[in-house]
Amino acid sequence: MAHVINDECISCGACASVCPVECISEGAEHYEVDGSACVDCGACEESCPTGAIFQE
Repeated sequence: MAHVINDECISCGACASVCPVECISEGAEHYEVDGSACVDCGACEESCPTGAIFQE
């Protein structure tokens, strides 16, 4: 299951910098995960200071 980022995201970029497959990018409202590329490693979830990332 891929991870998703909700509206609690503050667009700090911490998740994108730790993603080993570079599937996180800045979206219109907040950062977004490309679910088709996500390998479900959980690195992004652990790095998020607001807890905005979770498993879908």
